[in-house]
Amino acid sequence: MEEFSKYLTTIKPLLKRLIQMLSAKYVYVSILANDCDGKVIKANANGVQIKEHPMQEKGFVVRVFNGKFYSEYSFNSIDSQNIKEIYDKISSELDVQELIAKSIYLKESEYPLIQEESMQQSFQKDIQDRDYTIKELINYCKKLVETAFIESEYIISAQSSIEYLTISKMFLSSQKDLEQVYPWVNGRLSVIVNRNDTTKSNFEAVSNITVTGVLKELEKREHRVIQDAIALLDSTKPAPGEYEIITSPDVTGLIAHEAFGHGVEMDMFVKNRAKAKEFIQKPVASEMIQMHDGAKPFENCSSYFFDDEGVLAQDTIIIKNGVLQTGIADTLSALKLNILPTGNGKRESYKRKAYTRMTTTYFERGASILDDMVSQTKKGMLVCNAYSGMEDPKNWGLQAIALIGREIIDGKYTGKIYSPIYMNGNVLEILQSISMTSQDFLLFGSGYCCKGDKEKSKTADGGPYLKAKVNIG
Repeated sequence: MEEFSKYLTTIKPLLKRLIQMLSAKYVYVSILANDCDGKVIKANANGVQIKEHPMQEKGFVVRVFNGKFYSEYSFNSIDSQNIKEIYDKISSELDVQELIAKSIYLKESEYPLIQEESMQQSFQKDIQDRDYTIKELINYCKKLVETAFIESEYIISAQSSIEYLTISKMFLSSQKDLEQVYPWVNGRLSVIVNRNDTTKSNFEAVSNITVTGVLKELEKREHRVIQDAIALLDSTKPAPGEYEIITSPDVTGLIAHEAFGHGVEMDMFVKNRAKAKEFIQKPVASEMIQMHDGAKPFENCSSYFFDDEGVLAQDTIIIKNGVLQTGIADTLSALKLNILPTGNGKRESYKRKAYTRMTTTYFERGASILDDMVSQTKKGMLVCNAYSGMEDPKNWGLQAIALIGREIIDGKYTGKIYSPIYMNGNVLEILQSISMTSQDFLLFGSGYCCKGDKEKSKTADGGPYLKAKVNIG
């Protein structure tokens, strides 16, 4: 079981004192306190690299409301000597009315007061995992690399990595006193193969909330990573056109993330930059589709107890029986839209503002069996090994890339491999074309999500195998 930050516990009385001081001037005051600690371990044929995790931090962000506007101030140190200095800086630098009066560039926009229920609670996960030394993790990564070179003469490069982060967060206001601690762990194995001047690469990435879970999963996948890389040496590009495809759960998750993940982040509704705003309570997908986002229902890399605005984690039903129900919202966007926040207010760090961000975005499992989905495919491919994607929320254009497409003709795999697979099309057309969903269900939390190519956060996604039609090429 992870232990909550002793540092945050120690300085908590000072943070409460700062809230009390600021409350004399502002009608709302809250503080988010972060203490995140972790490491990244990488190994390849040339050696081992160990470094502090890039998301490691200690810091605080204060949010205040003067009756019209919310403003924020971040800092990374507080003690009995500098608390008055912090108060003075907040009081002077966050007077938004004065800033607006002095500037011709800032547009006035008023907000209502955040309404919070009184709540005091400490959250932590009951995790059964043993402590691993850095040396053990180094040796594990080195062994994966060594085994890869032994397995195939075609391998010219191999790299394995393990990254882990333990996150302690505290949210304080006049009504709330919340603490949480939770970990996440990622593992990755990548290889490059070469034969007769043809070079290809492949990778597998896994996620869990325990180190043991990641190590076991990497061991299970190592052989597949190498064999798929070798198969790619004989791959060809698919001819452009519309294909009937079956998406593996990782590709399903990529589609969920890009198609109706970013598209229903409701800070985009506020800015009128999302077409989904016009389709609430309208059909957007096949009737068999149920889609969710939430940090609550599963244990993965974006499974927290409360978000960076002190809103408890939820499980939001985005699509029900093919009909778009709602989006996901941070607190300030919810205030603007006169709805309740959904626990999706996330910051890249204490130095950054909170945006509406996805947590675990997924399609529900269905009733079909993968073998039946394949047998009912006349001409198409199984698309797997999700690589990257992007979406245009304003116009609902979707692009997704996968590394492997396994050809299916007359209900059977032919053994032919296509790569890479560039999928594109209209979000509505893709989701409405879904005809089968499998009983299988997997989640993936090994990647990061960027909002506008800048603000990065940890997310997870996944679902079952889906059968759909999509343009490739």
